[in-house]
Amino acid sequence: MKDEGQSLKDAMMFRQLVGSLIYLTITRPEICYSVGVFMHSPTTFHLDAGKRILRYVKGSLSHGLWYKRCAMYLLGKFTDANWAGDSNDRRSTLGNCFSTRSPVVSWCSKKQDIVALSTIEAEYIAATMAAQELVD
Repeated sequence: MKDEGQSLKDAMMFRQLVGSLIYLTITRPEICYSVGVFMHSPTTFHLDAGKRILRYVKGSLSHGLWYKRCAMYLLGKFTDANWAGDSNDRRSTLGNCFSTRSPVVSWCSKKQDIVALSTIEAEYIAATMAAQELVD
């Protein structure tokens, strides 16, 4: 999938799109992984992927993170993983976020370093990585 598409002759529009999407990830963490995976080389395939992300954002304008003042801060954590989500290398993708009541203060979305043999193992790896991030 990384080598698909023809190379763009003028990559200026692609770079502007990538910069805008990176800026947008501040309040839209659900697109972080897609922006990181598809926005590394200026090809027609990656430009189309960027346009699809923009269409998704346009259709979900009411979604996103809203930061507001809280009287009491309680740390909460959410973590999840999809088992063998990448059909090329069978590695799972994990995601986690930490919040203090309403504002999310930290989030992560990445491929796991090893191939999990089951859904439970993928979830354990994701929980372990979230715990490591909390300690750091």
